[in-house]
Amino acid sequence: MPLPQPDDLTSLVLRTDFRDEEAWDAVRAALDAAGDHPHATYVSELRHAGVEVPALLAEEAAADEDEQIVHVFLADAVTMKDPGHPLLAVDLSDEPGRTFRVPTRWFPDISANLSIANMDFAEFADAADGSGTFHGFDED
Repeated sequence: MPLPQPDDLTSLVLRTDFRDEEAWDAVRAALDAAGDHPHATYVSELRHAGVEVPALLAEEAAADEDEQIVHVFLADAVTMKDPGHPLLAVDLSDEPGRTFRVPTRWFPDISANLSIANMDFAEFADAADGSGTFHGFDED
């Protein structure tokens, strides 16, 4: 079964950790508060509990081309536990399986730019720090 399609001009935020409903509510609230417009299509289906990147890649590879999506953001255990709620961004197209973390503060910018193909996934991933987290672009 392919991943759900995100709403127009939004990115798919897929919940993979179901241990704490309040944490999930906090993640969604933080993402919604981070931008002026909706940037996320939230999916909270138990079939995705604990899903890992290789399984997502296989699922997308098996989907019809017109049903495939190019990136997804996972709300995993790290997202739920960390106060900054950093999502795991996953490339499903150009460099399948490449990931980086996205604190909620940066999610609207990344989602908007990826949704309109203004920037590529790699541009954000390449700007991630040594921990694999995107904290904006250096203006040096």
